[in-house]
This record gives sequence, C-alpha cells and structure tokens, in this order.
Amino acid sequence: MGAEASRGAGASGPEKERVAAVFGHRQGSGYLLSPRLVLTAAHPFSSPHGPAQTPPRPPHPPHRPPRPEARAIVPGGRGLVPCRVVWVDQECDAALLLAEDDLVTADTARALQPVGLAVVTGVSPLHGCQAIGFPDVQRDDAQHLDSEHFLGTLKPGSGMVRGRYAVDSAHTPPGAARGDGSPWAGMSGAALFAEGRLIGVVVHDPAGWQHGRLTAVPAVTLLERANFRAAYRRYTGVPPSLSDVAAAPDPAAEFEHRYGSYVAAKYGSLTIFGLDLSRRATWPLDSAYLSLEASCADDWWRSAQAPGPFPTPTRTPARASHRADEVLAGRSRVLLRGVAGSGKTTLVQWLAVSTAQQDPESCMRHLIGRIPFVLPLRTVLRRGELPSPAEFLAAAGNPLHAAQPDGWADAVLGAGRALLLVDGIDEIPERERERTRGWLRDLLIAYPDNLWLVTSRPSAITDGWLDDEDFTELTLSPMTRPEVGTFVRRWHTAARATCGDDDEERRRLDEFERRLLDVLDTKQDLSRLATNPLMCGLICALHRDRRANLPRGRKDLYDAALSMLLTRRDEERDVGAPDGIWLSEEAQIQLLQRLAYWLIRNGQVELEHGLARELVEAALPTMPAVAAQGDAQRILRHLLVRSGLLRRPTADTVDFVHRTFQDFLGAKAAVEARDFDLMVRNAHDDQWEDVIRMAVAHARPDERARILRKLVTRGDKVKSRRDRLHLLAMACLEHATELDPRIRAMVEERAARLIPPHDSAEAETLAAVGPVVLELLHNAEHLSPDGLTEEEALAVVVTASRIGTGAAVPVLARFRQHPSLSVLRQLAGAWRHFDTAHYAREVIAHLDHRALYFTARSCAQLRILRELGKDARLQVVGRHGEEELRDALDLGAVEMLRIEDNDRLRDLGFLGAASRLKLLQLDGCPAIESLAPLAVPPRLTILLLDASMLDLLHRVCLPTIDYLAVVGGTGAEDHSRTATACPGLRELHLYPDPGAAADRGPRSAPLHQASVIVH
Repeated sequence: MGAEASRGAGASGPEKERVAAVFGHRQGSGYLLSPRLVLTAAHPFSSPHGPAQTPPRPPHPPHRPPRPEARAIVPGGRGLVPCRVVWVDQECDAALLLAEDDLVTADTARALQPVGLAVVTGVSPLHGCQAIGFPDVQRDDAQHLDSEHFLGTLKPGSGMVRGRYAVDSAHTPPGAARGDGSPWAGMSGAALFAEGRLIGVVVHDPAGWQHGRLTAVPAVTLLERANFRAAYRRYTGVPPSLSDVAAAPDPAAEFEHRYGSYVAAKYGSLTIFGLDLSRRATWPLDSAYLSLEASCADDWWRSAQAPGPFPTPTRTPARASHRADEVLAGRSRVLLRGVAGSGKTTLVQWLAVSTAQQDPESCMRHLIGRIPFVLPLRTVLRRGELPSPAEFLAAAGNPLHAAQPDGWADAVLGAGRALLLVDGIDEIPERERERTRGWLRDLLIAYPDNLWLVTSRPSAITDGWLDDEDFTELTLSPMTRPEVGTFVRRWHTAARATCGDDDEERRRLDEFERRLLDVLDTKQDLSRLATNPLMCGLICALHRDRRANLPRGRKDLYDAALSMLLTRRDEERDVGAPDGIWLSEEAQIQLLQRLAYWLIRNGQVELEHGLARELVEAALPTMPAVAAQGDAQRILRHLLVRSGLLRRPTADTVDFVHRTFQDFLGAKAAVEARDFDLMVRNAHDDQWEDVIRMAVAHARPDERARILRKLVTRGDKVKSRRDRLHLLAMACLEHATELDPRIRAMVEERAARLIPPHDSAEAETLAAVGPVVLELLHNAEHLSPDGLTEEEALAVVVTASRIGTGAAVPVLARFRQHPSLSVLRQLAGAWRHFDTAHYAREVIAHLDHRALYFTARSCAQLRILRELGKDARLQVVGRHGEEELRDALDLGAVEMLRIEDNDRLRDLGFLGAASRLKLLQLDGCPAIESLAPLAVPPRLTILLLDASMLDLLHRVCLPTIDYLAVVGGTGAEDHSRTATACPGLRELHLYPDPGAAADRGPRSAPLHQASVIVH
C-alpha cells in the first residue's frame, strides 16, 4: 500500500495497518508507532500474581532459548512475531514492545509515517473519538479474535483526579461477558484517536457504567516520562511531537443535550388525582412511579405447563412475569397491552425520562446511549400523514422541532440509537390502524436496529398484530395486593407533602391511610375496583375527600369523582369564581358530555380547540344560565382551567385527562340521546366497549334491557362477532343493578356456552369480562374438576386467577385436590393475587404434590409455609436480605430452594444451616458476592445459576455438585474452569438465551468427567 493510501486510512482515526493484537500474560491490543515498535497497555504483561516491572532476564542454558516476553500480530502482516518490553510504566498502565522483526510487509513499512500525538484542551466534549482493538466480545465460538471499531465521546471534565480520559460509547454497549471479566477484555492497549491524532491508550472498562464507557491514559502523560520519550526516539528515529486537539462545536450533540433536558422535564412528573382541592396535582416521576408487572399473553399457561421443576430451571422456556420497566431488556421490539388506567402511558414516560437522563446509576444498560422519541398516536395522526423521522418532533408537538440539526433524527435511527415509544394504537380510529401498521413496518425496514415499544388496549388489535415484525407481545398485569398497598402509601405520602404547615390535616391523612388499607383488605367490592393506578388514585382521592366514606360500585365511584372534581372542591375551599364564571355540576357535565360524545362518535381522543369551542357554542342557546356568564371561548377556558377533566396537550387541541372519563361521560350522552342502535352497531369496536358498559350503568332498567337484548340478538346473527358480543353483554351485567330476570338469564345462557375455556386464549378472554364470570364458573354444574380435561381444568384456574378477587377463591379451592401438577402449580403461583392468610387457609394448605414448589414473595408467606410444613420446596421471589431469609425460613426443612429477582441478597452464609438442601437455583441475584458458602450444605448436589455468575463459580470449589445448569448467555461459554470448580460434576446443562444459536457447543473442550448438554 502506498503512503497516500496509508495516510488516507488514518485521516481521522487509527490506520488499520497499524492495529495489533498483543499477547503476554493476557491478550491485549496495540498500535504500531513504527514497523517494529508497538504502543500498548502495561497490565497484559504484568504477572498474574501482581504487578511488577519487567525483570532482567535470568540466565538460561544455551540449548533452551528464552520464551519471549510478548508476542504481537497485525492483521494482513507477517504473522505472530516475538517481542520484548522495552519500556513499561505500571502507574500509568502503558508499555512499548519491540518486535524481533517487522510486523508488517515491506511495502506497508515503507509507507508508515510518524504518528502525531496530541493533548485534549478545554472541557467541551470531543465527539468522534475512535479506537480499534480486539475485545473478548468479538471472539467467535472457537475463541478466534476479531477487531472492534469503538466510537465515542471524550468528556474532558470526567476523570481529572485520576488523570484518565473518559470516553462514552456512541453505540449500544456490549452485554455481559460470556465467561468471567469484562466484554471489553482484550481492548486494553488500543490507541485512542481524535482528529487523526493519537490522544491516549485504552486501559480500563470502569465499573458502574454498564460497559458503556472506556478510560484511557492520555498521550501527554506518556510524554511526561523521560524514559518513554527516549525509547520512542530510539526505536522510531524521530522525537515525539505533541499538538493540541480541541472539541469543535457539534450541533447534534448540543441539540441532544437540550432535547434530553426537555424530555426529562416534560415527562418527569405524574398527574396524581386528588392531591389538592382545586386542581390536579403532579408529583416527581422518580418518587411516584410504581413498576408493575407485564406477562406474555400465555405466560400464565406456559408457567403451569412448564416441564417438571426438577431439575429444569424456571426461566426455561419463559418466566411468568417481568418488571414492566424492563420489558425491553433482552428484547428490541415489544407490543404492550393494558386496560384503561393500567399505566401504559406512565411506563412510556418512565422509559423516556430514564433514557433522556442517562444516569449511569439508574439507567438500565439497554437504554444507555439511546435517544427517546415519544410518539402519542392521537397527536401524531392529527396532521393526517404519518411522520418521517425528521417530522417526529413536530408531529408530537415538541417545541424544539425547528432547532434539530438537518438529518439528525435520520442519523440517530440509522445508528440504532433510538428508543421509539409509540403510544396508543387504541386511541386512533380503527380505519387508521392498518395504515399505522404499514408505517411501522416501513420504519422497521429502514431502521431495524432500534428499540421499539408500542402500546394499546387489549381488544383494539388482534393477537399477533405485529408478529410479522418480530414483536414480543406482553400484557400489563392487574395490580396485586402488595402493589395496591404500596400505591396507597405513596399517594398519602405525596398528599402529606401538600399540607404545608397544616399538622391537623397531616394527622388526618395518617388515619385515612390506615383506614383505607384496612378497607381494601376487608371489602371485596371495593378491592376488586383497585386493579390499576387510575382506579387506585381515584379511590385514594375520594376516600380523603369524603372523609373515609367510599362509594361501592364503579359507576358510583365515577359519579363521586366527577362531583369532587367539578364542584365540591371549590365549594368546600370557598374558592368562589376567580374567572367570574360559576357553573353548576349539572351544567359542566352537560357540556363535557357533548365533547366526549363527539369524540366517541368520530373515533377520536382529541379535537381541535376551535371545534371544541364550536360544540360549546352550539350548546349555549339551550343553557341560558351559562350563556349569561360569557361566550363559548370563556366557558371553554373555564372548563379547561377549573374542571380537572379537560386539558390542552398542545396549543390547538383539547382532550380529556383520561379516556375513562371520556367514555363515562360519552356513555351518559348516548343514553340520554337514546342511541341504543348506534351503540350496538359499534359494539364490536373496542373503542365502544367501555362506552357500552357504562351506558348499561347509566341506563334505566327498561333501557338497560333493550341494550342487552340487542347485543345478544346481534351476537346470535353475526357469527364472526358472536363470542365478543355475548361476552360483552355478560360483562355489562356487573353494572346492571336492576334488570329484567329474563334478560339476565338470556345473557348468562349465551355466555355459559363459552364455559369452560379450553386454552390460554379463551381463559384470557373470559378473565377480561371480569368478576361476573366467577358466578358462571362457580355455579356451572358441569365444571366439577372430575368432569374436565386437564387442559380445561387449567384454563378455568387461569381464568379465576387472572380475575383475582376474593370471589375467585371458592372457585379455585374446588381444584386444590386436582391430580394434575400443572393445575396445582397454577394454584400455588396465584397466591400473590389474593389475601395472604385467607388464600393460604383455603387453597395453599390443601396442596400436596411431591414435585410442587411453593412461591413466596413476602416474609409473611414464608412464615405461613413454615407453619404449614410446606417449605421443603420453595421459590422465593423479590428483594429479601439474608437476615430476613434466615428468620423466615426453617433452613433445616428446605430441600430445594429457588431464589429469584433479588438484588439485595449479598451473603449466602445463611445457607450453612440448610442441612437437607439438595437443589439451589439463583436467578437474578446480581449482588451476591461469593458462592463459597455453598461448600457447606452437605447434600447440595444440584446447582442452577445465571451465566453472569460463572465468574463467582470459578473462584470456589464445590465438591458436592454433580449437576450444574447454566441459564442465559450464549451456551458457548468457556467451561474449562467449571470442571475445576465442581470436581464431582457429572452433567452440565446449558440453557442459552433465545437469541443464541441453538447448535453452539461449549467453547472449551468436552469435559472429561461430565456430559455437556445444550438445550
């Protein structure tokens, strides 16, 4: 290669002809300063027993040549060449190697020019820094090296005390190492370049940055060492030179900083209903956010159907649930379903803020380095055309859209750096959904390497709606009892913060909190409403507002909430009419109904401000008391400011603060307009589903009967819609406080034909109907456990478990003696959805199977299992410290123990008392510091670990282990040290992550004493 080509290759970064792999005690990377001189890091050539300067060579017999101190190789060069260390400095972690011969071909050697060294001046971030090396993450199954081109941003203001450059990766960081150590191991010694000049040597992957940052020793630090300068001049023939590199203005980086600050502020607070008495209050997202759980559509089914628990890991084939805020961990595309108020949009906010802030302590690894784009579809579609990336910010109403640099969004998506949060498929008309799917498909083809989260209500789209685009479908689970309790406590904590100096109100809130928690534990009719954050917030607000006197049904709860929001708060605080307008509750409801019903009839969730004004104006002639107080513009402004139900998401649009209120008010308008036929004609449309339920609640008995009769009749006639319409009619019975018995019987008879469910899909559909299904399950004579197939029995139990109210317990108790292990597993796993003591007494105490594990998520559950003698096989899930586990467990009784999702547990020493322990699984326990205590239990022979714990395993010796399962990773880890750690090993089972190639074998040679099986 000629000199001109060589210089061109290194115009802004490393020249590929100079990139070397080096080998000492460890493998590293290096960079040629001359055809024979290699600049690298020092620690690959330090003794594995401790750092030391290179000692003089000891004498050796003439017939045994010394082993070279180092070796180096350049791709496309002259092969592996012995080297010696001619300069090393352990303090700054750098070294120079001199090869015995040229590392490159003669033509390349002649073309090499002196390398320019530079120092970074100023504190502005320096973008476009580059390094090429040979990290472990790039090794293939046969352990062969390959190069990696690292791109990043140097932050001169970081690492000043240690005297290191800190460089943040511009791309998604690599995952955890396949064996032990860092995925960047082997990158040490790579030359770091900026503006075509060498500015440092990569030396470290610092902890706490989730492999998204590398540190480098600055070149200027090397030049401060006189012996480095001397060695450089001696072996290159020229003295080293140093120039300055300063960060040039980077419009894209500056905009990203500004944009991130905007996103964090825009979405950094939650609306919490009822925290003050005059308006909706907000609370910081990081203190108010409650992470719920999401499950695959058939996870309930698969977890019950999974192979026997001995010795298959519980993560295979799937875990039963996932933290909602971690749904994109290990997945790049997720379709998330959730009912109204379940927290879909709140999750979108949380992910957007976490990604925008890029806090290394709190931001999840898969979000490091990403840029969030929040795309609420109801807003995006207002323009008519679905946006291109350049139009994302404008379409979402982001005021910074005109400030983004040309081509910025395309560059972000093209580099795979984007997190796209597409919110509300259900909030756009059904006719627009197919067009939206095509838009998503085109974006995915053009920009395949980004993270995607799409949200929708469950019934808005069919199962598998985005399967062709490789989306994983998850569903937000109803809040469990512990989650409801946590929400109530956080709500009251937030409320107390609004009290100022009012100590009396603060004391009242303490009492309200205690009483509400008691009520939710004892009153099933109320607790079954508290299934999502919206309903919990309303219950808390009403409980405070009504001085602990709560309505019971859903309609009464909404009516009371409207009264509280529209009039009672202002009246009780003597707010008066600050804008000169006072509207009665009835007048406000009439106006709000008009807006809500227009939105429903037109399949919209927001309308233009001008149109909202026109709708108000059309109502004023029939409302003289309102018209006398101002024109339509003033009345609409009053509703926006004072009602607490309307808002302006953008300057020219109006919507309801939540779809639930829109549907409730629109249903009232539909009933008053007697639009029964219109409702039934649209009953198959998910956007009308809640409207029809609430219409039945609003209607008089004869109107109610008419709606339900028409629903059943249409279901009888339209076969393709039959199940949906009949189940919707059944769901409406919950709201039919007074109804002709003949109509009720007709509805129940049609729904009974759908019972029992036969599989997971039918179970999910039935559970979505709600508690009224429990009556059918409880009363149906043909549903005795003995009369059902195993699949039907499991589906019935899944249905009742998903509904999760106290009324489900008698249904579930009927199956507690069932012979099927799958059914018993489902019963045991459902415990967390019910009152702990009651469910234990009615169900858990009666479950008995030699292969059944009992799952405990709280110390209270552990203590109950201990009292019942059901603690031989335990699955303990959640954040429990070692002292809590020591106190709650009867360690002498535990034979098989699974500990999952526990980031508090550090010390396993408490297991020393587990004298009968045979099997232990550790899954999602990243804080554990050592596996050495596992050498104590004398009967422990079966161990199941995360692949991330292999490093801990390799540091100990566990002679009793003869069966080891490694869950996660690639299935291609190096297990040569595993045999040493477990000298008695007979079987090694590998359960790689789903994305790993199924035909990979272990990278080490077959273990002589054990068979290796990759699942």
